[in-house]
Amino acid sequence: MTDYFKSMLSAEELAQVKYIPTIPEFVNWIENKWRDLPALSDTVSTVSYGQMCETVARKRALLNNLGLKKGETVAVLDGTTPDAVEMFLAITSAGYVALMLPSQLPAPAIAGCCMKFQVKALAAGKAFMETVKGVPCKVFDIADCADAPAPAAEVDKNDPAAIFFTGGTTGAPKGAILPHRALMRGALNGAYAPTPRLGCHVYAHVLPLSHVFGIVCSMLSVLFIGAQWTACPNIKDTISKIPAIRPTCMVAVPGICEILAGLVKMYGPQFLGGRLQYIISGAANVPPKLIAEFDSFGIKLFEGYGMTEGANLTSGNIDVKTKPTSVGKIYPEQEVKVVDGELWYRGDNTFLGYYGEPEKTAETLTEDGWVRTGDLVRFDEEGYMYIVGRIKNLIILSNGENVSPESIEEPFYKCNKLRDCLVGEEDVDGRKVIAIQIYPRMEEFANTPWEDVEKYFQGVVDEVNATLPTTHRVMKMTVRKEDFKRSGAMKVLRNQN
Repeated sequence: MTDYFKSMLSAEELAQVKYIPTIPEFVNWIENKWRDLPALSDTVSTVSYGQMCETVARKRALLNNLGLKKGETVAVLDGTTPDAVEMFLAITSAGYVALMLPSQLPAPAIAGCCMKFQVKALAAGKAFMETVKGVPCKVFDIADCADAPAPAAEVDKNDPAAIFFTGGTTGAPKGAILPHRALMRGALNGAYAPTPRLGCHVYAHVLPLSHVFGIVCSMLSVLFIGAQWTACPNIKDTISKIPAIRPTCMVAVPGICEILAGLVKMYGPQFLGGRLQYIISGAANVPPKLIAEFDSFGIKLFEGYGMTEGANLTSGNIDVKTKPTSVGKIYPEQEVKVVDGELWYRGDNTFLGYYGEPEKTAETLTEDGWVRTGDLVRFDEEGYMYIVGRIKNLIILSNGENVSPESIEEPFYKCNKLRDCLVGEEDVDGRKVIAIQIYPRMEEFANTPWEDVEKYFQGVVDEVNATLPTTHRVMKMTVRKEDFKRSGAMKVLRNQN
């Protein structure tokens, strides 16, 4: 499996790509390695790697001047900006722990997070200064710097580096503590792709920096390979800016990919700037139809699998044409095993635990370092992994058999007119039955009477049911006119109440 990823790079590039175990070492490495290349852009101004690392060093000095102790938590509240990237690097390379707050959090929730995670200081963008008034910690402008730089701290690879919220599609969010080794293993994994990689790419960043996918694959990996990171604060800005940014690569969740595909169909491939080679997509199911659509645009849509608790990148798939429903092969330097159908893994990429929640930690992280993912998987004879369900989502049938709703949903995604679906249990005449909610691709049904839309999807249900065991068949269908409730990563939430 290791050769699968390493063979993507030329021998010359592979010799330059190495595992760097801590963020302080990483910042020093990219400053020397890529000094004169463009690093960060907000589409108005661009700074080089040398300039970025100089600013990071001055922000480290500012943090040190606040009287913080090594290992204390500093929160960041800003949009997707170069300032936020520089502050994250400054916090973690100075030996503190970064807590990236979602920008949409209301003031009471921010104050609650600061208390729960014992935040000692908060860096806020100017647009958020009013929101953070009254929080129980020191507050400063994220753009501020000291006059003189401070060197990177000495840290151990097992020291905590950042806290990210995780909850998936079910359950209350928890704070997963990621050490330096995990973030940097994820950054290295994100460097693998089947094109020339080093010092030649422009990335348009469309993910929130509060999400581990946004920090690891869409920021740290980008800086690792000497690419230019370009801020797109939200999807509306992306729509107007991408033609001017002319990215060569992107990292996005499937929901954003759906939007981009629709815009390309409206305005043509040049809408994406004419240079886009591939998109790495994850955090939710990537429909094969979406992969085929981007392939028709001349753009590769790669997919993978990961969890916040595993620094986001556990497996990756570049063979999407031949294996469109697989999340790929396991990245190097990880151990994996399947226990009663559930994927377990361990390695440099594993988290330290959930902040302040030892019981929840023990449920997920074993004493000998295995992460229980909760994901049900299978591997084919070539080592490609497939997600077949979630343990927590299992439906217990009347005959006592367990079935994952995801396994029932999978054949429905072969329908080109379906955008998303959700299988669960519902009561019908006093008994539990398997039910499905379907959200159509509305553009496929323009000017179509709603009863004809429902009739079409009933036909799809009938076709799928004919391939399923009697006990697994869908007995109730609802076609939605509105999209599902979604997580910050645009996953469909299992609980739609």
